[in-house]
Amino acid sequence: MDKQSKVDAAYLVGLMSGTSVDGIDAAVVKLSPPAEREQGVEVELLAFENTPFEVQVRNSIFELFDPANATIDKVGAMNMWLGELYAQATLSIIGKSGLSPSQIFAVGSHGQTIYHAPEENVMGDYNLHCTVQIGDGAVIANRTGIPCVSDFRVADMAMGGQGAPLVPFTEYLLFSNPETTLLMQNIGGIGNVTVLPANASPEGVFAFDTGPGNMIIDGLVSQLYAPMTMDVGGEISASGQVIDELLKWMQQDEYYKMPLPKSTGRERFGGQYVAQIMELTRANNWTAEDVVATATYLTAWSIVDSYERYIAPKHQAQQLLIGGGGSYNKTLLRDLQQLFTPHKVQVLTQEDIGGNSDAKEAIAFAMLAYYTMKRLPNNIPLVTGASQPVIMGKVSYPYLGR
Repeated sequence: MDKQSKVDAAYLVGLMSGTSVDGIDAAVVKLSPPAEREQGVEVELLAFENTPFEVQVRNSIFELFDPANATIDKVGAMNMWLGELYAQATLSIIGKSGLSPSQIFAVGSHGQTIYHAPEENVMGDYNLHCTVQIGDGAVIANRTGIPCVSDFRVADMAMGGQGAPLVPFTEYLLFSNPETTLLMQNIGGIGNVTVLPANASPEGVFAFDTGPGNMIIDGLVSQLYAPMTMDVGGEISASGQVIDELLKWMQQDEYYKMPLPKSTGRERFGGQYVAQIMELTRANNWTAEDVVATATYLTAWSIVDSYERYIAPKHQAQQLLIGGGGSYNKTLLRDLQQLFTPHKVQVLTQEDIGGNSDAKEAIAFAMLAYYTMKRLPNNIPLVTGASQPVIMGKVSYPYLGR
């Protein structure tokens, strides 16, 4: 029988602001679904833009990371404020792509996570583990005139999942390979890996948060090198040496040994964690560059430790493909390459294969929004721990008049 022709392509916008709180990543993609009885999906990146947060916005978001400061009035106001900023970023990237808002099928907005608590929390015989992302989808929809899908994680959590990680669903669609076992490692504020075994079905894919990505590094740089907020290119860490005592202390965190599925965030590796390192630094008179070098090495170690602990016993990987802001840290890449050499795993970045490290997650949420709008499941239960596939995301529609 002749193959069915492909259904019409759709244009979508994906929005992402991550745990590093650097700004808003916005991407316009052209998504071409497969014909019936065919597999896979084709996605073309048409435009990408990062809009840095102004200092006032970034500081206001960071204030909400402390539950004691995250009062209802502040959370509510920031929810609307970020909605406005996401809407501006949406219109800006659409203009950059050469399209008009009327041509966009939907916007997929991850929102800004201010609280993520995937651990069991039993109250009244119910498990009330929860997650909170702000940046209201109704604001985005009504400012742009485009349906907006937001608040993705809670549907997965409602079925017992951790609401994270979500990107493995799209990574399977885009990167699965019949011959190569590939590790998709994102290094944002938190590190997370997706394992794509050679010739695997969706049921064979698994993923989890490996631990801190840039979060500890950024926190330390902000304390030790203010007003800098990150180690650009890994230049600071390149000038330092790993402090064995500090590294051993950091490696003792119980997260690294937790069973799968698992996810983590700023609640574990954020401001309080950085404050402990700063106390140790002052008590031991460690140099700033050595402390940053140690935090950088820890991120590399946590990724390799995760491979040795959870992946290698089942799958020998051929490649580690890195995306996210950490892919620009040359010291981190050097440490990863050295640590993975004994395992014969090739370390590459998205740019090495013609991709875009910055745009990867924004593209993912555009794809997730497409599946939501088509009323198709868009989680992988084995990855998140959910009891069944679900359709993630809440849809806000604009009023367009008669």
